Amino acid sequence: MAEKLLPELVARIEASVRPITEDFEIILVDDRSPDQSWQVIEQLTHAYPRVRGLRLSRNFGQHSAITAGLDYSQGQWVVIMDCDLQDRPEEIPLLLAHARKGFDWVIAQRANRQDSWLKKTLSRLFYRALAYLTDTRQDSSTANFGIYNRRVIDALCRMRETARYFPTMIRWVGFRGATLPVAHAPRPSGKSAYGFRRKLDLAMDTILAYSDKPLRLTIKLGLLISATAFIGVFYTLIRWLEGRITVLGYASLITSIWFFSGLIIFVLGVVGLYIGKTFEGVKNRPLYLIDQDIRTDQLTEKP
Repeated sequence: MAEKLLPELVARIEASVRPITEDFEIILVDDRSPDQSWQVIEQLTHAYPRVRGLRLSRNFGQHSAITAGLDYSQGQWVVIMDCDLQDRPEEIPLLLAHARKGFDWVIAQRANRQDSWLKKTLSRLFYRALAYLTDTRQDSSTANFGIYNRRVIDALCRMRETARYFPTMIRWVGFRGATLPVAHAPRPSGKSAYGFRRKLDLAMDTILAYSDKPLRLTIKLGLLISATAFIGVFYTLIRWLEGRITVLGYASLITSIWFFSGLIIFVLGVVGLYIGKTFEGVKNRPLYLIDQDIRTDQLTEKP
């Protein structure tokens, strides 16, 4: 559980960053987790003056929570990491040193990913499909952990679309970036909140938000079916002219009706998903709402 890992996380971040600079802040975003994480964050803000806690009014999703942290960040260099300690704070100095070689962002690449074989295999398949459907490069060995220059963060904060997927957004903004192999730690306790269903929902949102490829694929599929049907009609006509067909088959007629009806419903569904996402976007609602800010303790929001 996150509540058990937060004290160690903050202590290790402090130990890793203090040798670099005394001017830093640690922003912990609580996406309305069901455990006692917020109470632990409150305690940490008293124990560590540089810790700031943001609690969202409800669960808006991981990537909206990341956006909240970025909106309130102030540093020239910003590190994004999960709280499960699989992203090791001890790698932060290495990421910063590599970024100072002329990069605007450096993403940590998990050299030896500490996950099960099944999870790694499914992850590779997931990212390959996502890369194909979004026409962007995806890497299953990288996630959110990395260091980012202020101008990259400012560019990300200007992107206010509701369907958010941080790795794809980083690739979109451009600038000069790199990856750096780092050690990946095993999960100390608990399990990931991102199950198969949540990953599938995230993939669907990302595909719809960053690509029209599904629509283009349905057009190609329709053309392919039309070409195949034309060949079939031509072949049937030749057989009829030769006198080899006397009664058209009932089974083939019913099969065609079922097939094309299913195809039409599928295409309408794809178009409907895009319309739904457009409807969601034009509402222009805030990406998140802050319930508690440990420094101000009052309701605030950002567009």
